Amino acid sequence: MESSDKSVETVMVGNYVEMERESSDEPRGFKSKVAQVLLTLPYSFSQLGMISGIVFQLFYGLMGSWTAYIITVLYVEYRTRKEREKADFRNHVIQWFEVLDGLLGRYWRNVGLAFNCTFLLFGSNLVISWPLNDHLHCLVEGVKHSGPTKIVLYFTGATNILYTFGGHAVTVEIMHAMWKPQKFKSIYLLATAYVLTLTLPSAAAVYWAFGDLLLNHSNAFALLPRSPFRDMAFITFGFACTPLYFVWEKAIGMHECRSLCKRAAARLPVVVPIWFLAIVFPFFGPINSTVGSLLVSVTVYIIPALAHIFTFRSAVARENAIEQPSKYFGKWVGTYVINIFVVVWVLIVGFGFGGWASMINFIHQIDTFGLFTKCYQCPAQAQLPPHLANATAPFPPPKANAYPLPLSPHAI
Repeated sequence: MESSDKSVETVMVGNYVEMERESSDEPRGFKSKVAQVLLTLPYSFSQLGMISGIVFQLFYGLMGSWTAYIITVLYVEYRTRKEREKADFRNHVIQWFEVLDGLLGRYWRNVGLAFNCTFLLFGSNLVISWPLNDHLHCLVEGVKHSGPTKIVLYFTGATNILYTFGGHAVTVEIMHAMWKPQKFKSIYLLATAYVLTLTLPSAAAVYWAFGDLLLNHSNAFALLPRSPFRDMAFITFGFACTPLYFVWEKAIGMHECRSLCKRAAARLPVVVPIWFLAIVFPFFGPINSTVGSLLVSVTVYIIPALAHIFTFRSAVARENAIEQPSKYFGKWVGTYVINIFVVVWVLIVGFGFGGWASMINFIHQIDTFGLFTKCYQCPAQAQLPPHLANATAPFPPPKANAYPLPLSPHAI
């Protein structure tokens, strides 16, 4: 009888008619995720090499799907507990920090909120959506594929891929918009497989075509040939800001306001700092790596895995869990082992080595280009020697085969 009650409660999670209007956010999340990383994955391949780039994409794709599954379990657990207490979520979007608060307390909420908001602030830079059709571009003359060359570049590229499959910033908000949020884990796995069909061929094709040139062009957009379609590429901005908007609205008491104009005006204090940071630090690829190592690693991988471990650490909590682990994962023992592996791997490889390499690369970008640079990674223009920079010498005489302009029409 108890298991029957659990199944009924699980099915009832998220069956609000009012949430139906928000369901269109789901595919947009996957599109935003694909658009941003398509331009930087070739840069990662040039740092990692072809084989390592493919392996890391597959590995982090599975790891990202696992943590999305963990977040789904925690969300369903939290929402079911709150609904037992007669909580009403109409006109209220549940967010990740609220899940942590309800299951583990204020300390976990504050840590998750701090990391998540910082991640969203830096991760909401300008994103250029461009369908990379680089398989049509032939090999650049004299192209070289020498990656990996340096340990710093290797871990920088790896953390950029870690960021690629760490797009869980809006996971809870998307689940909240679903009628049956417990199905999100399978949807996310299919979405990850779909993302791999886009990112793997595109990144491999661009790296094959341009090779080591990508080491100095973190945004593959800069190497694509000019065309009308390239010039019509548009900027997508704002989807990654959505959770940050909700946090800000709740902080100032505007989240349940029904006036869209008032809510839009209230979001301006969030938009302005993001645009300012995008102008100060236009380092598209290095920012992805830095955010991936220092923020995404904690927000998306470490905190969910640890939260699952501590939420179900007691035998009573495991017995009364709304969703029991699958036998394919080894039940509770296997789930704990996988969570511990995720925490240790990401803490050492992602946050440790990745953070070290990304910060070195980020500081190098600042030293090379400075802040507020007008043209990031643009080709260097030829400059006159210092002793000729201010010279006032006359123009050299015309060459022997040059044709001077006629002095008058009668001189022809």
